[in-house]
Amino acid sequence: MSEYFDDVKKYDGGADEAVVDRIVKHLGIALRNRDSANVAASDKTELDRVVANWCGKKLGVTGEAAESAVAAAAKTMAADRSKSRVTFYYLVAKELGKLETL
Repeated sequence: MSEYFDDVKKYDGGADEAVVDRIVKHLGIALRNRDSANVAASDKTELDRVVANWCGKKLGVTGEAAESAVAAAAKTMAADRSKSRVTFYYLVAKELGKLETL
């Protein structure tokens, strides 16, 4: 768990460990596989899935706001070759102002 929290703190020094823990629990088994534990930000299908499933179903945000938040997270993490799904989802939720709802 601390590895996820440490990665999130690279982008948000004031990150709440409880929020990161809830994201980890939400992702569950997906984090066991290296491929699914990361977000392929260069893959449009992958980003569309994040918009639909994370933004739409979990956070209740759709449309341009969701797409914009996903694009902002991808831009923020552009320097990371492997983009942790936990960190990516955290940044999307933060961009949408939804951290407190997790």
